[in-house]
Amino acid sequence: MRGLGMGSLGVGALFVRRTGWGSASRLVARAASPVDLAPGLEVRVIERVGESMDDGVPVPGLPDGMGLFENSDGHWVLMRNHELPASKRGPLPGGGFPPEAYRPGGGAPDSAGGVTRLVVDPKTLTRVRSNGVLAGTQRNCSGGVSPWGWLSCEETVAEGHGYVFLAPADAESWVPARPIRGYGRFHHEAVAVGPDHVAYLTEDRKDGCLYRFVPERPERPFEGRLQALRVTGEPRFDTANGLEPQQSVSIDWIDVGDGDRVRDDLRYEAAERGAARICRGEGIVWHGDGVFFTATTGGPRGRGQVFRLRPEAGLLTLVGQSEDPSVLDCPDNLTVTPWGDVIVAEDGWGEQFIRGIRPDGTVYDLARNATSTGEFAGICLAPDSRTLFVNLQKDGLTVAIRGDLKGASRG
Repeated sequence: MRGLGMGSLGVGALFVRRTGWGSASRLVARAASPVDLAPGLEVRVIERVGESMDDGVPVPGLPDGMGLFENSDGHWVLMRNHELPASKRGPLPGGGFPPEAYRPGGGAPDSAGGVTRLVVDPKTLTRVRSNGVLAGTQRNCSGGVSPWGWLSCEETVAEGHGYVFLAPADAESWVPARPIRGYGRFHHEAVAVGPDHVAYLTEDRKDGCLYRFVPERPERPFEGRLQALRVTGEPRFDTANGLEPQQSVSIDWIDVGDGDRVRDDLRYEAAERGAARICRGEGIVWHGDGVFFTATTGGPRGRGQVFRLRPEAGLLTLVGQSEDPSVLDCPDNLTVTPWGDVIVAEDGWGEQFIRGIRPDGTVYDLARNATSTGEFAGICLAPDSRTLFVNLQKDGLTVAIRGDLKGASRG
């Protein structure tokens, strides 16, 4: 099964200016539609929270990060997180947990979060099948597509939690939930895996770091060492305020010892060793020779930054940052189109948008949540480049937006 959904990026300077039309003026409202859309686009609701999946389990609440795979039948497989908190009530009808659920410390499951699998027909955008995959994990926020399946991240350090879990994209039933301890225990947000199986991990903390996990051998991808990014010659460099757009700095990596620790102090040890500060690292994707990632509240306005990291070149570049929240407000998840536009979901204040950012830096709107002020999450671009999957988290919807996305980008 081939992972497709986290996208890649090929962009120049970002967040330079918005084109002539205003924030929502070009978007079209449709009767009974959960979102307002740019002309040429349509939306289909695929699944709702509470509906029964094919295994009889109700769709869990708070759908969040999501990755897209393609199976051998040509169907699209969405691996979908649910950012649910601690709970003694499980996902099964009646509130129980499957025997495969995560049991921190060997005790009883204590969390309602997890991962579900949603198989979609590419032609009709209808559900083929859906089922539970991972249970008992907590606050599954974002994650990443990998050669081994969906990597689901816990955005918490509650006792026994704070890990990354593997959810195979071909799992038609529950799988044993086992933490990838080598990836560390911290406020995980997302992960991107490079062609050498090195994993890059974001930390959703205002004083967080960017980490990488380097396997000792490619055939054992979860055995190796954890490191944190450092700006060469400038210990504890503050990326939230220390760079101008398009400015690059040289970087290296520092070992941080055993990342699987009891206390929530990994970022403190990394800082003591000189690691750079990343202000709420969130979405991350691999592209070309490195990764692009967001710092949701970085920058002079505290409304977000996008960075590019090229490990082989040893360079970190501030691609751009939000200078005006009406143009871009707290970029979170991201994906990319073949024509080079970055598509981001905002996690800011007030109205919530899906924005597109052209290679020349101009920003445009693709969609607005017309149902609530809840965030968009889990953006995935399908192989046809005409279908964008996304979750409306608080509204409990997984939807497909289809149409001329390239034409919509031209305004």
